[in-house]
Amino acid sequence: MAVDLDAVSRTLSPIHLRSVVESTARINIWQGSVRSGKTVASLLRFLLAVAVAPTSGRIVIFGKTRESIARNVFGVLQDPALFGPLARLVHYNPGAPTATILGRVVDVIGANDAKAEPKVRGLTLCLAYGDELTTVPEAFFTQVLARLSVAGAQLFGTTNPDAPNHWLRKKYLLRVGELNLRTWHSTLDDNPHLDPQYVADLKVEYVGLWYKRFIEGRWVQAEGAVFDMWDEDRHVVPVLPAIHRWISLGIDYGTRNATAALVLAVGVDGRLHLTHEWRHDPATARRQLTDSSLSRELRAWLDGLEAPGGAGLRGLRPEWTVVDPSAASLRLQLHEDGMTPALADNSVLDGIRLMSSLLGNDQLRIHASCKGLIDEIPGYSWDDKAAERGEDAPIKADDHSIDAARYAIKTPEVLWRPLLRSAHALAA
Repeated sequence: MAVDLDAVSRTLSPIHLRSVVESTARINIWQGSVRSGKTVASLLRFLLAVAVAPTSGRIVIFGKTRESIARNVFGVLQDPALFGPLARLVHYNPGAPTATILGRVVDVIGANDAKAEPKVRGLTLCLAYGDELTTVPEAFFTQVLARLSVAGAQLFGTTNPDAPNHWLRKKYLLRVGELNLRTWHSTLDDNPHLDPQYVADLKVEYVGLWYKRFIEGRWVQAEGAVFDMWDEDRHVVPVLPAIHRWISLGIDYGTRNATAALVLAVGVDGRLHLTHEWRHDPATARRQLTDSSLSRELRAWLDGLEAPGGAGLRGLRPEWTVVDPSAASLRLQLHEDGMTPALADNSVLDGIRLMSSLLGNDQLRIHASCKGLIDEIPGYSWDDKAAERGEDAPIKADDHSIDAARYAIKTPEVLWRPLLRSAHALAA
């Protein structure tokens, strides 16, 4: 089937049009900042390849999870504004193991850990597309390349920059002259179709490490303080504003280590506020609490809290109670005691990035009573040994209140996000 290049090309910048023509190598990788247009260009090239792919091999699309593939790949392929009538020839039910593209059956594989590698063993591939390549395990990627054994087989993929020692950069991108590989680097400025206000907003939303990677498109090291934008004079407040909505209670669970809980609310000032903190540290308290005791003390603490401007009224019950994913026994106890705990989102880097952006844009403030969190933030640092392996990870120490705050913020993001004033409005 012929692809309407004329229609699709109108969505592409010159660098991306050139990449579609030049991507004749065995491995073809589009890298660069978010929203730089690399996904549309790579998917156009993938469609062209599907249209002429030999029938002697299978076609596979892979990414971190099937959910992320549905969002990042099929959400684009099925957009008629981008691909016109071709979008009607892409059929996929989110979560399904296969899709149909231009009449060809395509395997859809999530590869979020080392156990994913056997999923492609035994396959004979003629074509592969990888979404966000730095998020899949190296062993899986290597196995995909080994399975591209049909004559003329190709891989197309996208990635945002990551750590400079990441395996994708060291073993592939930096060897562009040695391998049968082509790559193209683009930034936001290479996508002329973006609204200028959206670009301005995006540049404000990312700070620090993630600004360098996702806006400037640089492969830079995670080093030093995680929250390098932290300013106690600005972020810590002695008085809370009136609260518009009590969003969540985040709980990080420890048996020998500290258990920490933090309350998150949206103030009438249009900011998020971490308003109250509870901690139990067996090392300093010289006693351990059972799940039953933790639940009882947490509920008693909530019952005794007074809302700002609450005219003496006591007792808080935030809309969400989000609990450390490893704390199954505590979640069960809280449920038995009449609360409705939810599993916290423990996407560490996503949560750190979100907290960093909120702090950097002055959209998150912390009440001075949250002593554990205020003490932990300045010393929360990136792990140098992990960076040497090409990974981003904070040092796992003195982070109990930080984890509780991260759970409270990241998990119910869909709830509080529409209530925040923009960084531009707060700065005005």
